[in-house]
Amino acid sequence: MELQQLLDVYIYPWSIRIGLSLAIFILGRMVAQLLASAARKVMGKAGFDTLLVNFLGSIIYTVLLVMVVLSSLEQLGVNTTSALAVLGAAGLAVGLALKDSLANFASGVMLIIFRPFKVGDFIEAGGTSGVVEEIQIINTVFRTGDNRTVIVPNSKIYDGVIVNISARKTRRIDLVMTVGYDDDLKKVRQIMMGIMEADERILKDPEPAILLADLADSSINFNVRPWVNSSDYGIVRSDLLEAFKTAFDRQGVSIPYPQRDVHLHQTGSS
Repeated sequence: MELQQLLDVYIYPWSIRIGLSLAIFILGRMVAQLLASAARKVMGKAGFDTLLVNFLGSIIYTVLLVMVVLSSLEQLGVNTTSALAVLGAAGLAVGLALKDSLANFASGVMLIIFRPFKVGDFIEAGGTSGVVEEIQIINTVFRTGDNRTVIVPNSKIYDGVIVNISARKTRRIDLVMTVGYDDDLKKVRQIMMGIMEADERILKDPEPAILLADLADSSINFNVRPWVNSSDYGIVRSDLLEAFKTAFDRQGVSIPYPQRDVHLHQTGSS
């Protein structure tokens, strides 16, 4: 084959194809970066979570880059339909192998979008209770009350019940106080109400409530329901129990416990 024919048939056409392919790839990648950056800015101004903004920006860039690569390959004469079929089959195989991880991933996206809780909230979810330290795409990191780090898969959180204890600024303490049938109920109410009114941590609005709940087998039960700031819940509950017990002992109010009276009857021997 003569040199001129070689140049005309192979070198010139392929040089043009390779040059066009490289130009498409370089320019296409620049456009993909610009579009992904613009999408990040739009989502950031819209108030999207930073983690979600970065994640969706990466997805947009990857999808655009794949389109650019396929366009470049098509310019070189590669059958992109076959390439897409291979990629689709590979994607299906990977998806089946990583179905649990994909479920956690999808749940993480939903948690970030709908925000049933945020970092710093104390929640009960996925069989764990603690302070949320980090919300990741696959897992959520908790810090428990005894300072342990617990990592819970997002699918267990999103598929179950989420109790956000920090969502409200105030909480109601529910106590059940028992007294004996011989005790003065008016006096008992005055003791408990006096203790709650003297505690500045207990809110005036809503007012604390004392309700007679039950005439049980061995006691009279009261539901005691004061309201406090959420941050004070644990310590106020503990202090109230101690204060009630101390005041009852000082004022002679009994706190009965379950008991059974056994009566023995002696019969005459025959």
